[in-house]
Amino acid sequence: MSKKDLSVRKLKSLDSNEKFIQVYPYFKTQLNKYLKKNNFLVAVSGGPDSLALSVLSQKYTAENKTKALFVLVDHKIRKNSSKEALWVQKLLKSRSIKLKIIKNRQKINNNVQAEARKVRYELLSNFCLKNKIKFILTAHHRDDQVETFLIRLSRGSGIQGLSSMDRVVKLNSKVSIFRPLLDLKKEDLISISKSYFGRVVKDPSNDDNKYLRTKIRGLVKHFEKSGIDLDRVHHSIKNLAASRDILNSYIKSVEKKCVLKKRNQILINLDSFSKEKQEIQLKILGNCIKQTSKAYYPPRAKKVIKLLENIRSKSILKATLGNCLIEKKEKNLIIRKEYLN
Repeated sequence: MSKKDLSVRKLKSLDSNEKFIQVYPYFKTQLNKYLKKNNFLVAVSGGPDSLALSVLSQKYTAENKTKALFVLVDHKIRKNSSKEALWVQKLLKSRSIKLKIIKNRQKINNNVQAEARKVRYELLSNFCLKNKIKFILTAHHRDDQVETFLIRLSRGSGIQGLSSMDRVVKLNSKVSIFRPLLDLKKEDLISISKSYFGRVVKDPSNDDNKYLRTKIRGLVKHFEKSGIDLDRVHHSIKNLAASRDILNSYIKSVEKKCVLKKRNQILINLDSFSKEKQEIQLKILGNCIKQTSKAYYPPRAKKVIKLLENIRSKSILKATLGNCLIEKKEKNLIIRKEYLN
């Protein structure tokens, strides 16, 4: 029997897998709703979550006239990362999934997880642009949402941060991140991966307590042992997201009044801007800096708050934040990209 025939038989066997039967209709509905039969990229890490996303995507493309490109970014941070990437490539090949490995050439020394995420999305976005792909699918799930909520809670985030991850978020004007598994449990994804691939690889960094997310993950396990229902926590996150959406609708109406976007800069009218509550100012200013710098995330809230304090207290101001130059002139705040020599 050829590998392709074996893969087809293995894929069909999932039709009798209890977890797959529960998960796949939900996944299919999400893709039909957001992708509208466009081709897409699957971001693969090799963990059980992304392997489950891979097989779900393989099943979906087999049923629909769409194409999925499977891509893994080798950050080359850990000693054996390239070897692990090749192992994942071989594993997917055994199920007739062609995996493209992109090697990172940038050195990542500080704030490793955040910088690695930034580099990963830059590389994936560039790959999408070359291949005319609009969506990057990632395997973020319910447990990731809860962890993100607790991380941001520990940092004193407001409603924007505590709403955790959005299902769809724009990386740039042409490429978006799509998270179709956000409501699904990690244990269900592990079950699907083990059933289809037989084995899964574990990222050693997931057990490294120098990372805050690893510490939070351990805390979540204690929550569950204490009887705290993660589904209830996830429900609270979704309620916060609904409130955030109402707030963002108001913020957009304020931006129309006080924000003027030009080719190379953004102008904020301080007369209108100053009348709003700090939470609104914080979001608008963060949005403007993010848009100008083309960053994935806006700058940290505490840094934007400090900038707001300086804006209010100083008649003349020149500052930098998030790779942007911020200048206060008369009744306007001018934001432009900072070009370093």
